[in-house]
Amino acid sequence: MNKHHFLLRRLHSLSGIVPIGLFLIGHLTTNSSIIWGAINGRATHAMDPELVEGVGKATAGQVGTFQHEVTFINESVPFLILIEITLWLSIAFHSILGIYYARTGKANTKRYEYQGNWRYTLQRISGYVGILFIVYHVATLRWGWTWLIPGGTKWDYEYASSTLAMALKGSETGDWTFLGVLVSLLYLLGVTMLVFHFANGLWTAAITWGVTITAKAQRNWGYVCAALGAGLMAAGWGALFGFLFVDVQAAKDIEEEMLRKKSADIVEPEAVSMIPATEHTLVAIEA
Repeated sequence: MNKHHFLLRRLHSLSGIVPIGLFLIGHLTTNSSIIWGAINGRATHAMDPELVEGVGKATAGQVGTFQHEVTFINESVPFLILIEITLWLSIAFHSILGIYYARTGKANTKRYEYQGNWRYTLQRISGYVGILFIVYHVATLRWGWTWLIPGGTKWDYEYASSTLAMALKGSETGDWTFLGVLVSLLYLLGVTMLVFHFANGLWTAAITWGVTITAKAQRNWGYVCAALGAGLMAAGWGALFGFLFVDVQAAKDIEEEMLRKKSADIVEPEAVSMIPATEHTLVAIEA
């Protein structure tokens, strides 16, 4: 470890940015569509006007936009399993090396109560909390460990908003439960710790790579990292509260409407292709 300390330190910081940090930015941006989707009028154009009027245009836009994003990721992104494997290998490398550095390093917040020392300690704590939260998040919503979800709701990407809201609230009816509140608080803590860990790690990575050498450069880069962290924090918190307060039944109605339209778009071309050639000819003559 000492022999390759220079290389490992840089690989550790790099893995926290690419691919983990980039994925975090994309993931939170996608999830926050449950909030900013309210102003996306295109999401409601293909929906039944009566349904849109019944649930409200804002809700239809929120659920419709988020569902569109999730469906694209699960059905259209190529080599998704390869992306997931790469991401997990990066998380494992970053976590194992991070734990080693955390256990061999020494915090001195009691002797020197400077802001940087507190960030050093919080960086380690946020790393521990963050990895535990990632495992819980993926295990329950990706691997289907419903025994860890109050109410036993299984997340389904075709019903992304409604099943996620039920998992967070702790009941399949969408009503709040005590255990659901605990899960929601876990998500709030987990998202907060991950965003801080990334934003603060981005600041220290510039020092590790020798990009910000002077105090002025470090201060200016700190402003950039703080702004990015604030934006990601707003996206993460917004996504969480968006799912917590979405109407579960309205979300189900919108998701089922989108599934019906998707099925119609798939079946219709197949039905046309099954028409005999003679009928095609008759239709053309009649036209």
